[in-house]
Amino acid sequence: MDRLGTFPHLRQDFAASLVVFLVALPLCVGVAVASGVPAELGLITGIVGGLVTGLMRGSSLQVSGPAAGLTVLVLEAVQAFGLPALGVIVLASGLLQLAMGALRLGRWFRAISISVVEGMLAGIGLVLIAGQLYAAAGVEAPLSGTGKMAGIPGLPADVVTSTTALASVAVCAATIALVVGWNRMPKRVRAVPGALAAVVFATLATLAFGLPVETVRVEGLLDAVQLPALSEFGGLASLSLLGTIAAFTLIASAESLFSAAAVDRLHDGPRTHYDKELMAQGTGNTVCGFLGALPMTAVIVRSSANVQAGARTRASRVLHGVWLLLFAALLPSALGLIPLPALAGILIHAGWKLIPLRPLVELWREHRGEALILVVTAVAIVTVNMFEGVLTGLALSVAKAAWDASHIKLEVVGSGPDGVRARLSGNATFLRLPKILDSLEALPRDRPVSLDLSGLHHLDHACRTALETWAERHSASGTEPVRLTRTDVVEAAP
Repeated sequence: MDRLGTFPHLRQDFAASLVVFLVALPLCVGVAVASGVPAELGLITGIVGGLVTGLMRGSSLQVSGPAAGLTVLVLEAVQAFGLPALGVIVLASGLLQLAMGALRLGRWFRAISISVVEGMLAGIGLVLIAGQLYAAAGVEAPLSGTGKMAGIPGLPADVVTSTTALASVAVCAATIALVVGWNRMPKRVRAVPGALAAVVFATLATLAFGLPVETVRVEGLLDAVQLPALSEFGGLASLSLLGTIAAFTLIASAESLFSAAAVDRLHDGPRTHYDKELMAQGTGNTVCGFLGALPMTAVIVRSSANVQAGARTRASRVLHGVWLLLFAALLPSALGLIPLPALAGILIHAGWKLIPLRPLVELWREHRGEALILVVTAVAIVTVNMFEGVLTGLALSVAKAAWDASHIKLEVVGSGPDGVRARLSGNATFLRLPKILDSLEALPRDRPVSLDLSGLHHLDHACRTALETWAERHSASGTEPVRLTRTDVVEAAP
């Protein structure tokens, strides 16, 4: 049974919810800080992801909350439009997701090329890493992606001349080392998530040694909530704001539904209903928008932790939201002890995991066109911005699909003194017309040619006309012009 009210698997779900809470806590705080908003807003989004989205149907074991994949986009939006406009952007994105779910468009997100999605994640990962390197050194990061990349070579010189910067980098490096090496710890120790353990150790070390590093600024949960003012909705007349909303909607929806597909492969329970899941995400983002919080997506790290911890129903993700709420309400001052370079280390590690190095190598070996789309999408996100980078990847993906769909092959199936028999197969479109004509012109001109078109899946008007013109030119002067007939064979006499 999968009804929350009957609690058929309370013991498993309770234990899994604690694991997910411990995984989500440092990520909620870290994503908020990296996005340039109060840390409490990340916790609010995590709470909504558990208590609101977690109750809804769609994907039974998927966990939602603030995601590293939207960090760069949120930071750009806050810098461009201000923090008060964030609620309007997230609210509008949530309403769009609700509309798309109601129109049953959720399944169509699965048609987005995986190369575009991986390129998007790679670009986000690169910009995220670059930005957090500055945070690790206690230096203000440039605004643009190219500026962040260009300034990295000069960071070591800034670090070695400052005791404060050296201490900050040391905390960040130690955090990354602990997270990476945590999987080699004994199994009992690994019951505590590596990210949480790293943040706790970094906090204790900072306090014990009195390290001069910045810590998280605490405002209080209720103080951090900023309901969108009516004046902020006037920004919806701005094309740049509308473009940002479209980017939020597209990226959040795609990331959530791709995550759902990945989570489905991890368990044998009910499969994801994509339209319902899109509406669940839209509901969560609508609530987050009203509260002025971060946007929400389904997050594969938390979702996989939920499955691996033995969760059986939606109760586990709802309970994880309860634990986040209790922490934010009862222990808000604990956030002020967390060193910022520790969170930077967590996010650098998260950004590195977003870069699909192994899939890129495999794509380059087997499908270089797809690998090129991945790389161009990532580079466009780094050099231009998130929205235009994703649009570039989608445009390249559509162009490649059109090119592949027009694949065509000319095969000579028989040749003798009496004539040549050839066969065209594939899709004859105007995109491949030059290749078709070059191949036909290479056939012998001193013998009759029989061209079989029955192997064609598609023959557009441009190619049909070109074939008829070729047949007329191939025929001897004075002979009756050959026309394409329903027999799907063109006869051309010398």
